Amino acid sequence: TCHAFVGETVVLPCSTSPPGELTLSKSLLYWQIGTEKLVHFFQNGQDSLEGQDKKFQGRTSLFIDQMKYGNFSLKISNVQLWDNAEYSCIYRQTESHQTKKSTIKLEVSAPPRIEEPPTPSEQNQIPSGSPTNVPCLAMLLLSFLLLVPLGLCHL
Repeated sequence: TCHAFVGETVVLPCSTSPPGELTLSKSLLYWQIGTEKLVHFFQNGQDSLEGQDKKFQGRTSLFIDQMKYGNFSLKISNVQLWDNAEYSCIYRQTESHQTKKSTIKLEVSAPPRIEEPPTPSEQNQIPSGSPTNVPCLAMLLLSFLLLVPLGLCHL
């Protein structure tokens, strides 16, 4: 299982341990969800993305320079909540018809919320019906809190 937050880039690992270099021109690599949703397809030594699910267009890539050594990991950029799924990595050699498959689950979470401080206009609003000297009291208290520590430093 891999975890990612919305907007992040995630790498779904998939690898095979061949005895030597793989012949990519005689290989097929599918990344898919279920049996119908094509996430990424690689054949004849290059990406073949015509049938790629539209939600993944422009967001997926493979590590082409590392594929011949068995690294079939998929990089998904700008992860979205709908990317939350179980992915299958399917590698097939066209000559030997040997197929290898692995699955990995991607769990996507909304980014952690950062509480923002109220804007200055919200801080300065006086509740209706309150006395007009409330801001003065607040300023007096603030001045007192600032002056006490300053005064202690000079002792």
